[in-house]
Amino acid sequence: KEALYNASDRYWVGAGKDAVLWKHRQIEDTEPPFCLFSPDCTISEELFYSMCLAYLKEPLLDGFCAPILEDAAGQKIRSASPFELNGCMEHIYKMRLAAKQVGRPGTFFVAVGTAEHDSGQIHVSNNEWGVRTTDARIIGTLTEFKTADTLLNRVVHCSQYGCYSGNLTGAIYGGWCGGSEGVAVATVAYSLNGLCIYGSIFNQHFPFHLNWGSNTTRELLWPISVAGQALARNSKLLYTSNGFANAGPMTEMVFYETACHALVSTVSGWHLWEMASTRNKYRNRATPMEARIGMEVGHAVARQGMTREQANEIAVKLLAKYEHMAADAPMGSQYQECYDVATALPTQEHYDMYRKVKDEVAAMGVEFPY
Repeated sequence: KEALYNASDRYWVGAGKDAVLWKHRQIEDTEPPFCLFSPDCTISEELFYSMCLAYLKEPLLDGFCAPILEDAAGQKIRSASPFELNGCMEHIYKMRLAAKQVGRPGTFFVAVGTAEHDSGQIHVSNNEWGVRTTDARIIGTLTEFKTADTLLNRVVHCSQYGCYSGNLTGAIYGGWCGGSEGVAVATVAYSLNGLCIYGSIFNQHFPFHLNWGSNTTRELLWPISVAGQALARNSKLLYTSNGFANAGPMTEMVFYETACHALVSTVSGWHLWEMASTRNKYRNRATPMEARIGMEVGHAVARQGMTREQANEIAVKLLAKYEHMAADAPMGSQYQECYDVATALPTQEHYDMYRKVKDEVAAMGVEFPY
């Protein structure tokens, strides 16, 4: 009770003209969710900068978490090695340059995902060129409810350096949590863990299915909704709903999945972290377009004051379009097949598919402002 009472319900994140006030949301809140765009995948070194540019161009972006490098300067990155330090340096330098190039130098970053070990995170703490005190680190809790010295080292460093931190959790449906009810309870408990053990300002939750590795089917959408409502009613905490889709980029299925995940999350009091395509498992398989439709749904349903009952009706319609394909979802295409790498813009085919699905979602009752 003491920790919940003393927790803040809002933080300014980012810097300068790009700073954003991140506030606690209520159930069926008419304030739009905080939108953190993230590809949630590994990336080829030669595509990293282009993908950063592509995401940072998105107008609804409030924060950005970049893809993860596996190689740097032709060397395979190994945890706790000099190659990891080099990769983390490349990661944040290119993020900063991309943000400056698109005119958003103060963008809130959650960085750096390339750092598997605490030494990599600590290496890039620098207010001039690296991870700033206005940015955040994401620190995982090992499933279920465990931690390690390398994680606690990050907690201490973030506290003493002065940057924000978020608690990363993924309760497993079909694992120690059991079914949907257990996942809902664990997700709420993880938020208390993040507050009390890590001192995190937010919790990033991605509960997922043991067999599929996703959270866009009804077994996971229900606990996501219930946990979000519980946290909205009984706390002041900040928490993001991290979507994990079965399908890959440039498929209609991934657009349906993201729209449904964002819809359910938004009306239940969540902020949005979108979108891990192809279950976060395959290199180069993410684009800003699937995240875009999710964030646009989030803004639209909040703006129109959609109720949970109305959202449920739309969610059922969306589930009918993809749920039966969860086990063998299409992998789609890689970033360089969906985007012009030089301009960091989507191909016409990709944009047209996004527009088609967006029009379908609008016909179901989501009132997009544009």
